[in-house]
Amino acid sequence: MASRPYWKGYLKLSLVTCAVALYPAASKSERISLHWLNRETGNRLRLVMVDSDTAEPVERENRVRGFQAAKNEYIEIEEDELDALELESSHTIEIESFIPRNEIDPIYRESSYYLVPDGKVAEEAFAVIREAMASEGVAGLGRAVLSRRERILELEPRAGGILAAVLHYNYEVRDDHAYFDDIPDIEIPDEMLDLAKHIIRTKMGHFDISKFEDRYENALIDMIRTKQAGRPAEAAKPQQPANVINLMDALRRSVAAEKGGLKKPEPQAAGAEPRKPAKRAVKKPDHVSGPVRHAAQSRPDPRRVERGAGGGEEGPPPASTHAKAGRRASRR
Repeated sequence: MASRPYWKGYLKLSLVTCAVALYPAASKSERISLHWLNRETGNRLRLVMVDSDTAEPVERENRVRGFQAAKNEYIEIEEDELDALELESSHTIEIESFIPRNEIDPIYRESSYYLVPDGKVAEEAFAVIREAMASEGVAGLGRAVLSRRERILELEPRAGGILAAVLHYNYEVRDDHAYFDDIPDIEIPDEMLDLAKHIIRTKMGHFDISKFEDRYENALIDMIRTKQAGRPAEAAKPQQPANVINLMDALRRSVAAEKGGLKKPEPQAAGAEPRKPAKRAVKKPDHVSGPVRHAAQSRPDPRRVERGAGGGEEGPPPASTHAKAGRRASRR
């Protein structure tokens, strides 16, 4: 059964408009939830907002959001003032442009939703937009206000509906040069590279998500069942990988361990000089993160206002905790 819509409004392509509903494409509600308890009483704990100076609890009607303009100086912002910042995209996803499918760098994708027609009247117009995009092999770009933030949406036909992927803004994505530029260029011996490529070929396959189990979730369930039965839970002892002392030897052993791998070479006689394989220069690939590199400089100061004002209004982040899900529900 489909969940409750996360957002409802209209999808618009030029003069063609239809009512649509947006549903989260993924959910973490099936995960095991752990609560904080009072060890002495066994009762659940609840979070209480308190005044930072008096340490007294503050009731909901006395809470107000604020932006820190200076030390100990805040600009108060009322809920109705935030509601007044209503954009057209609060109710309408207008497709502003089209791009080739799969052109977007995956680093920009944040979360995914299913976009469906909302009612029988909307089905025909929705189908026209979906099939036109599918025929042209394109994805649409639009915007929608989700959790009080205007977000960029990539719209792509999927089965009988449309997949809407929320995209990060350019200023939200960290510059990869800050992390990758200090990685040195390495002269890799040909034999090492050939052995590594052979290991890759023996492990080649196709993506099948069903092959991956949530091993932590399974271990957590087993532990809970053990404790329910009144038995002490045994601590897991995962094997730690050993440090690689000789990379060439580790590659050869890896190849030999793979099914259908190469025959492990005979060990060299003690004191024998190891053969020095030819080296192949491997340069780091050129970066393709041009728009990201100077994102921080190109973004005006209001970014800091947006980050500080809401305290928890950062768009539609994935529902990683039930607390976040509850906050979203209360806003709706």
